[in-house]
Amino acid sequence: MTTTRFSALLLLCLCATAQASSDEAWAAHDQQVIDACVAASQLKDSQPVGRPAEFDDSVGYSALLLQGRYPQAHMKNRQGRELCLFDKQQQRAQVSEWDSIMSVRKP
Repeated sequence: MTTTRFSALLLLCLCATAQASSDEAWAAHDQQVIDACVAASQLKDSQPVGRPAEFDDSVGYSALLLQGRYPQAHMKNRQGRELCLFDKQQQRAQVSEWDSIMSVRKP
């Protein structure tokens, strides 16, 4: 094999492996999403429900459902849920109350 062909083959192999993320990289990303979302949560003792949902890179977000308790006295420690969107590029989390996920909408 010539040096040029070998170099081209080596470069192709390196590029192919660079595209795939390792299990460790995904675990680190999941933990980053969880940490950012829990920090942004307005709920007391906020915890993730399941794992983050990953959207395509063209969307640029991960989503995570959180569950905790409302800290306000008038809410009487009622359980609540929030949807967290994590902006992958900005590395920031935004939350919105999402208790309606468990409600059945009547036609």
